[in-house]
Amino acid sequence: MNLISDIQKLKKERKAVILAHNYQLPEVQDVADFVGDSLGLSIQASRTEAEIIVFCGVHFMAETAKILSPGKKVLLPDPDSGCPMADMITAEQLRILKKEHPGAKVLCYVNTSAEVKAECDMCCTSANAEAIVRDHMKDEGEIIFVPDQYLATYVAEKTGREFYIWKGYCPTHARILPENIVRQREEHPRAEVLVHPECTPALTAIADQVLSTEGMCRYVAASPHDEFIVATEVGILHRMEKENPGKRFYPASKFAICLNMKRTTQEKILWSLQDLVHEIDVPAQTISRARRCIDGMLLSQPRR
Repeated sequence: MNLISDIQKLKKERKAVILAHNYQLPEVQDVADFVGDSLGLSIQASRTEAEIIVFCGVHFMAETAKILSPGKKVLLPDPDSGCPMADMITAEQLRILKKEHPGAKVLCYVNTSAEVKAECDMCCTSANAEAIVRDHMKDEGEIIFVPDQYLATYVAEKTGREFYIWKGYCPTHARILPENIVRQREEHPRAEVLVHPECTPALTAIADQVLSTEGMCRYVAASPHDEFIVATEVGILHRMEKENPGKRFYPASKFAICLNMKRTTQEKILWSLQDLVHEIDVPAQTISRARRCIDGMLLSQPRR
């Protein structure tokens, strides 16, 4: 059995599109139609004629794809692929927080469940969070920022705003330590240091560039530098190396691995297409409410 050819054959028969997040295994990225960040992938899928979306990522990402493409069937090849950060806040917890701060607007990171998004006023990504706060929410008084405390802290520093911050975080990014950067800089003194804003303030403070995953990929492609120390989940290095064969990339920490992102395999993609299993279903009312905060973000961004 040739897994890749079988996947491609079934994908065509099912009128499916395969999405792979930047942190997925190389073998998964290599069979995907699109590789990128979670929101970008969902937007790309919504613009296709595909009837089925196979999302190689984690649960909240597949939910976002369903929110943006309610008429398409969305499949998650491994149903146990969750996001620890997204699981750190529930809709009920957010409702309680909103009651404690009744005048506040709620800004949620895209790394949240559909139910949490439904309780929010505005959504953001790691790439646009600063601009959303500075430009679109500049006239708002109090702002609740959930769930990532480190992204919130970074945006607060860049914008001069104060937030009510939920104490969630990404365990994978939290494992990257300043001493990891120091060691890599000693070994690769010519390399630029790229840090994801989900990392701790101690890391963003010593970065050459603080960027989202897509921001990192665009930056290294355009940069005159040819060596980079990358402080995010190690899966992204495969895409960087593939797209920039003349450049070198070093993981800030080899332990920055999200096990949930590594659960998806080519076999699971094939099985998902064969049996149309692990469909992600989001109630229509939740889709409607969650869509408002996502659309608000998209409409606030300048067209490129």
